[in-house]
Amino acid sequence: MSTMITEECINCGACEPECPNTAIYEGGVEWEWNGERHPAIAADVYYIVPEKCTECVGFFDQEQCAAVCPVDCCVPNPDDPESEEQLIAKAQRIHPDRTFEPGFPSRFRKI
Repeated sequence: MSTMITEECINCGACEPECPNTAIYEGGVEWEWNGERHPAIAADVYYIVPEKCTECVGFFDQEQCAAVCPVDCCVPNPDDPESEEQLIAKAQRIHPDRTFEPGFPSRFRKI
């Protein structure tokens, strides 16, 4: 499931530079995908584009936005469940020039 930012967001912006997929945008800012611009998903707080969020699978063993959020408002989106296989496939589409070797970092494998 993609991660989402709740209304408790204080707009500190700490999460945005941490995203390996550039899936996080400031409230009110249009988001981009494959060269196309799309309307902002949220107007008042930072938001995460579900189509671009891989929960950091392939990059880290935890969601980096959640790791740096000072108010714990980066949480799993219960309306968008995805498996590790779906998330790594999404990461491969987003980063076609990158190879994700077996054993890639994933929150699904945390010990």
